[in-house]
Amino acid sequence: MPKKIKIKTHRGAAKRFKRTKGGKFLRSKAFKQHILSSKTTKRKRNLRGTTTVADVDAAKLARMLPYK
Repeated sequence: MPKKIKIKTHRGAAKRFKRTKGGKFLRSKAFKQHILSSKTTKRKRNLRGTTTVADVDAAKLARMLPYK
């Protein structure tokens, strides 16, 4: 009988995404790393925290993160 092959986790994706209890993925918001002086306080405040990944990208992430 052939051995069961383990799938490798995509390490870059593992550092950037987190799976919720319901199976969705969380990501941090973009445009909050640099050149913050030209962005308004309101815009920077709205970029705080995390948001869920779009459904079209979730299937791709599920393959990249099989054990997460």
